[in-house]
Amino acid sequence: MANVLYISYTGLLDPLGQSQVLQYVLGLARDHRITLLSFEKPHLVANKPELNALTERCRSVGVDWHRLTYHNRPGIPATIYDIVVGMRKATALARAHRIQTVHCRSYIAGIIGLTVKRNTGACFIFDMRGFWPDERVDGGVWKREWMRYRAFKWIERRLFLGADHVVSLTQAGKREIEAFDYLKEHLPPISVIPTCTNIQLFRPVTPDPQPTGAFTLGYLGSAGSWYMFEEIAKTVSLLFRLRPSSRFLVINKDEHVAIRKKLVDAGVDLNRVEIISAPFVEVSKHIARMNAGIFFYRPTWSKTATSPTRLGEFLACGKPVLANTGVGDVERTLRETSTGIGIDDFEKDTLLSGLKSLIEISEEPDIVDRCVSAAERRFSLDHGVAEYSRIYRRLSGSDSESAKGIPA
Repeated sequence: MANVLYISYTGLLDPLGQSQVLQYVLGLARDHRITLLSFEKPHLVANKPELNALTERCRSVGVDWHRLTYHNRPGIPATIYDIVVGMRKATALARAHRIQTVHCRSYIAGIIGLTVKRNTGACFIFDMRGFWPDERVDGGVWKREWMRYRAFKWIERRLFLGADHVVSLTQAGKREIEAFDYLKEHLPPISVIPTCTNIQLFRPVTPDPQPTGAFTLGYLGSAGSWYMFEEIAKTVSLLFRLRPSSRFLVINKDEHVAIRKKLVDAGVDLNRVEIISAPFVEVSKHIARMNAGIFFYRPTWSKTATSPTRLGEFLACGKPVLANTGVGDVERTLRETSTGIGIDDFEKDTLLSGLKSLIEISEEPDIVDRCVSAAERRFSLDHGVAEYSRIYRRLSGSDSESAKGIPA
């Protein structure tokens, strides 16, 4: 059992915090003493019933949850303020709880955690979650010549060089890290742990009967710039012409107006579209109404380290997927497990061919079993928790590998 300080700049009250951070922490708390430090948005903390329920859930499994306020204005100064406050709080927690390992989710948390390592001697896990500075550039938020980009690339170097262990979401991302010139003589141990799915929550559910010949394509999650929703809308328009009885179901939290506009702009009949919000624990019952899922990511260099959460969730619910190549290990996963279709471009003929293949694969009698099996092998939350636990034990010196001097 290790004493671990888990730092997340994503709030536990955020949807991503509940689908990812919380799921890992609850699992890890079975075998380790977990102190959790997260940054929470004030409007979410104001929801007292949800806050109290989450606090009790953490307390019931022994997770010591500490919250700081997340600030996003004015921009970089607000983030710097959060970092400074986080450094002080995290160092105090590490000293009070005799923390052996500080586990940091992404770059901002990593800056805080590296300070904890230097102040207390705790081991530092850089759970990178992607090449964040380059994601900002590739997403059009920053420019490569800006000082903030250069500053975070310098910080990125410090994080990799200071890490006692690095976690990448993808094999493709790991290969990129191993190619960094400055790490050739200083490469830390690197584990690949994809974005995991709670297969107890995401599982096949028997849907209500559908009309004969109907085909429902599903979309899950955010629809902002990274997710190429214009191309999604174009694909839906082609599907509706290909299959006159088909429908499109979207599960999304708060972008419904923007989604409708993009669908209308693409000529999609909204009478065949359903856009809903759903609590995290109820998502799988809505995925059950789909025959297959779709998602696209802008294929850039920074996305080699991306592991889409929705891939594991679709597969765990038994649904094949249409996705684009050039994003993390997505194409490799779909090809090796025969659970979906990867396309190389977004031309009309390519999209039509992809849709036809997706419909065919969705009608194969063993497709549900193939998808669920792939999710269990590659995206199981239990597997991810076990891998993190192994890293914790190695760094704390409590496993047989570290005792023998065998690197992870």
